[in-house]
Amino acid sequence: MTLPILHNPAYDALFDPEHRFPMGKYARLAEVLIEDGLAAPGTFIVPAPAPRDWVKLAHDATYVDQVYAYEVPHAIEREIGFEVTERTSLRAQCATTGTVMAARLALEHGIACNTAGGSHHARHAQGAGFCTFNDVAVAARLLLADGEISNALVLDLDVHQGDGTAEIFAGDGQVFTASVHAEKNYPVRKKASDFDLGLPDDIADAAYLKAVALVLEELRTRVPAPDIVFYNAGVDVHGDDRLGRLALTNHGIEQRERMVISHFRARGIAVCGVIGGGYSKDVDALARRHALLHHVASEFAFSAAGASSEAARG
Repeated sequence: MTLPILHNPAYDALFDPEHRFPMGKYARLAEVLIEDGLAAPGTFIVPAPAPRDWVKLAHDATYVDQVYAYEVPHAIEREIGFEVTERTSLRAQCATTGTVMAARLALEHGIACNTAGGSHHARHAQGAGFCTFNDVAVAARLLLADGEISNALVLDLDVHQGDGTAEIFAGDGQVFTASVHAEKNYPVRKKASDFDLGLPDDIADAAYLKAVALVLEELRTRVPAPDIVFYNAGVDVHGDDRLGRLALTNHGIEQRERMVISHFRARGIAVCGVIGGGYSKDVDALARRHALLHHVASEFAFSAAGASSEAARG
């Protein structure tokens, strides 16, 4: 089985390359995945724009309607970090569907990945921090509402705390939120996840990976049998990231992806991967960091297919 990968050209809303948000990474990531043989032209699963009713499961109805009408108040646009135009609204809608579809494919095949998603600063009432809709929150709420899952774990390893996700699921016994992040980084006012670990500045590969390993074991106790894990694999933990405060290398990020994915797949838990944050003017280097998630996930998709074939022959 090849790894199910969700991608829509609309993920790239065509920002000026000098914008603080490196929008071009989405198109370049798709190209890298093709260059590396993980996909071929025309083989990506292409998500359509999300219906409003889906998005309203996690967000205030008035705000959702404003985004779809391109009428978001300027004060909220300033918090998001860009204007909500036809392009950026469409991008948010398609990325949300991408995570919904990746989650459903993960439940079917064991693992699937979006080439966007992880917009974890979007809160119930509005967007913030380059995040318009919280795609993971929408996907979890939709799968719960449809009876496709009974519970979920959100594991957020972006360098920034997943404050929007924590706020949306506060007090929700069906979705456990866990965030491992740089303690002194954005947001200044953090929301309490079900589990938070704030890391000191400049932590490098070995110490970071040890921390993640300990967190995985803690979560095994706290959330013994989630139906699915939404894994936010932000690469802004990299030492060269413009908005990060940690010091990982590409090798450390690849080891992290292998540690996380192997942990959950060995337990038979479906993994939905989203790319989260990553900020650099070197869009090619950034896209290749994001592609590490898909490379590692593809190894486990292949293993799952092999295991299924062996079982069928037996």
